Amino acid sequence: MIRVAVTGAAGRMGKTNIEAIQAAEGVSLGAAIVEPTSSLIGADAGEVAGVGKLGVKLVGALDEVIDDFDVLIDFTAPQATLANLALCAVKGKAMVIGTTGLSEAERAELKSFGEVMPLVFASNMSVGVNLCFKLLAEAAKALGDDYDVEIIEAHHHHKVDSPSGTALSMGEVVADALGRDLRQCAVYGREGQVGARTRDEIGFVTIRAGDVVGDHTVLFATEGERIEITHKASSRMTFAKGAVRAAGWLAGKANGLYDMQDVLSLRD
Repeated sequence: MIRVAVTGAAGRMGKTNIEAIQAAEGVSLGAAIVEPTSSLIGADAGEVAGVGKLGVKLVGALDEVIDDFDVLIDFTAPQATLANLALCAVKGKAMVIGTTGLSEAERAELKSFGEVMPLVFASNMSVGVNLCFKLLAEAAKALGDDYDVEIIEAHHHHKVDSPSGTALSMGEVVADALGRDLRQCAVYGREGQVGARTRDEIGFVTIRAGDVVGDHTVLFATEGERIEITHKASSRMTFAKGAVRAAGWLAGKANGLYDMQDVLSLRD
């Protein structure tokens, strides 16, 4: 049985991760971590997540339970994730990371941990989204430079990073397939007299409203036709199931930086 820990365990995603662990085979909840100031410290993690008592108490620091798990699932914030990586690397633990909003420097630091520990890092853990990444690469290669590319994403009004990590990953997939550098061709908003669209740019449109879990559409458009590849998430459970699947896959793997394409055997 693979023991999985969840950090941010009292948040929306953390509670869903605990629910997914409880429903999955071959894994069990080993530890649950919340912020050190949380009033829920000491409560049963299963009861907080709504799945019944599990005998795992919420704690306020990862080092308190470092011996109680094999893989840590982390959907928190960049600085918290990097601190957790440092501790898990020293203690020989594996991590599954779905944290978004990392800067280029933070992403580089995260990736360096793949040299000393097994690590799955993905902007989106959904099986469907990762299949879309594969489809987008194929579509971009087939359509080429004759099609304009726009990426439209929508999330709930609590989301703090923009565009979403998934939208950026979609942009990177398309840009790579077209031989472009997303850092040079991305356009993150248009207002006023900006001039005609250039051939190479990849545009991003961001929507923040209500309780939208996550909608992503990549639009390929040219004279006479449009092609849209869309993924819509109606529940965070789709991300949690992917994360738990990744945790089970990662246990026992050699040190390295992996992503969901590896977990799902979608890598060319």
